[in-house]
Amino acid sequence: MHTEHTVLLISADGRVHDEVAKALEVDPGYRLILCQSEAAAAARLNEIEAHLIICDADLITDLAANVLVDARISHPQVARVLLGSAESPEHCAQVARRAATYLYVLKPVPPDLIRLLAKRALELSELSRRHRVLSRELKISMDDDIFVESEEFSVKGGWSQFEKLVYVSAKMAELCAQAKQAAQTELPVLIQGETGTGKELLARAIHFNSKRMNSPMHVQNCGGMSDDTLHSELFGHVRGAFTGAISDRLGLFRAADGGTVFLDEISEISPSFQVSLLRFLQEGEVKPLGSDRLSHADVRVIAASNRPLYELVERGEFRRDLYYRLKGFELDIPALRERPEDVPALTQFFIEKYAGVVGRRVVGITKDALEKLEAYAYPGNVRELETEIRRMVAIAEQGGYIAARHLSPAFERVRTRKDDRLGFVAEGDSLKAMVESLEKHVVASSLQRNHWNQSKAADELGLSRVGLANKIKRYGLQDA
Repeated sequence: MHTEHTVLLISADGRVHDEVAKALEVDPGYRLILCQSEAAAAARLNEIEAHLIICDADLITDLAANVLVDARISHPQVARVLLGSAESPEHCAQVARRAATYLYVLKPVPPDLIRLLAKRALELSELSRRHRVLSRELKISMDDDIFVESEEFSVKGGWSQFEKLVYVSAKMAELCAQAKQAAQTELPVLIQGETGTGKELLARAIHFNSKRMNSPMHVQNCGGMSDDTLHSELFGHVRGAFTGAISDRLGLFRAADGGTVFLDEISEISPSFQVSLLRFLQEGEVKPLGSDRLSHADVRVIAASNRPLYELVERGEFRRDLYYRLKGFELDIPALRERPEDVPALTQFFIEKYAGVVGRRVVGITKDALEKLEAYAYPGNVRELETEIRRMVAIAEQGGYIAARHLSPAFERVRTRKDDRLGFVAEGDSLKAMVESLEKHVVASSLQRNHWNQSKAADELGLSRVGLANKIKRYGLQDA
């Protein structure tokens, strides 16, 4: 399978855009994302998985604080190349030194040279990544076996990524495969999942893997907004349409013409606004608030809900025709507690991410700390795990490990399988009684770990649902 490398081109010069696009389009292994400002590039680095930055030095005005200097710290794995003007080579050299770019070249750059420097920069970046990983693995191998390092996090990699979504589980692999299919179409997408599962990340991944990737993507949270406010945000308004409307507003649908609009918390919109949205999805018509003029916008809509829309449809709280319009593709993101095998991969990903942001060198995480993280239920899903890792990285010792003592109280209280084994003493005055005591403890512990989801507990114990139900009844177990 051919590996695709994402190249982020930062330039406001149309000629540079054309030259780089022409040079890289002959190789299907490159995906080119265009950014016309430093701010746009900084946003893209947090939205997509970039591998190479090609930056026009003419955009850089501050030598000490710019997108390349920031990327050196926050995204050290991304290679950086600078294009400079022949009229100001000194400026280009200064920027390259401060940002520690791989190299700089002066414009105009021949297509063959662009392809060569992209290839060499990516090769060096991969070698640097392997060096970092090998250095960490060597440090871990010299320490005691209380430190965890598994094969899937070795030089070969192991976890998968769909832009900023990181996973190893089969559930997420299937979801991302469906999302990649959706990205190649123009159909609307409905993303459903609990709060914190990464619905916006998935929406951005779909956008940046579609034909619309170099067109704008705008985000609108629909929760807690009046109809007039939401109509103004999406469809725009004219001056005087309501109190406080002192000027015309374009609206996100027209602002994103040719691109994507992500509507979060779509389940919260009113029945009357559902009609307006349905009209837009059917005809692409945009009528600003207070105006009689109709215009059209070519926008792909990706909607998200933390409540199952079909259940709302069945209860008459959401229009059935709008639901079917939105679900050109329907993607359900599983909660983190339903895919605990993703926790170690996400933990390592966030450690590397935030160690760079705060400038700390964290070697790894201890086994007991990781076991606590894996056993936690995560009501806040991936967002909660990310927040916890960010906090632990900030307080961990420089050049040391994240340990159980760095966990917040909610995680410290979690009981792991190891805790259950160490804390159990069999009861009874005969072997049969002690075996039954052990069985009761094992069954109760499994039910507790799985929050009394009997299907999951039965799978974990290797029992049928009926067999587990009989043991619950036999031992008088109850959900606390």
